[in-house]
Amino acid sequence: MSSHHIVKEKQEPALLILDLADFDEEHLGQLLEWSPTILVNEESAEKLHSLGIKFDVLLTEASNSFLQDNLKVISVENNVLESAFEFLLAEGYPAVNLITGKKSMDDFRVYATQINLVIYSGNQKIYPVHSGFKKWKPAGEIITISNPPKDLQQNGLEKINDHQFKTLDDGFFTLNFEQAFLFISEEI
Repeated sequence: MSSHHIVKEKQEPALLILDLADFDEEHLGQLLEWSPTILVNEESAEKLHSLGIKFDVLLTEASNSFLQDNLKVISVENNVLESAFEFLLAEGYPAVNLITGKKSMDDFRVYATQINLVIYSGNQKIYPVHSGFKKWKPAGEIITISNPPKDLQQNGLEKINDHQFKTLDDGFFTLNFEQAFLFISEEI
């Protein structure tokens, strides 16, 4: 017996694609599974077009060379990331998955409090967490914390170095700290 699901617009996270160079096509397929609104820059548009994947929004500094039905073109004023988030927030998207090669979290901090954000970079899944964060992981998994605060209290993890921790056992690990949020990453 099959089940059919009706997905309401903006129920699933939008998908912002800025760099597909080191991203696995199988993971891309998983993110596309629920037909999200897809935003792309020019370079990613060419790659998706070659794969036969349609996108909804093109963020561009030049004229539109993609002839595609129902394509919204957004002219980029300063930078693609800023233009993309301005669009997502103005349109009321509650969440976005972002594929990028960029790993510096500084550019994403301002948006982490405004929209649910998951960043995929290479084989890493990066996302902001609040104090009291708790997640189940198998033993031996590596968790990376971007700029861990001095007051970080963790349970269920063993410190490997300043940024990396390993889960001790199968089970939950927890993170507590004073700041508003911090970014953690795990392998996908």
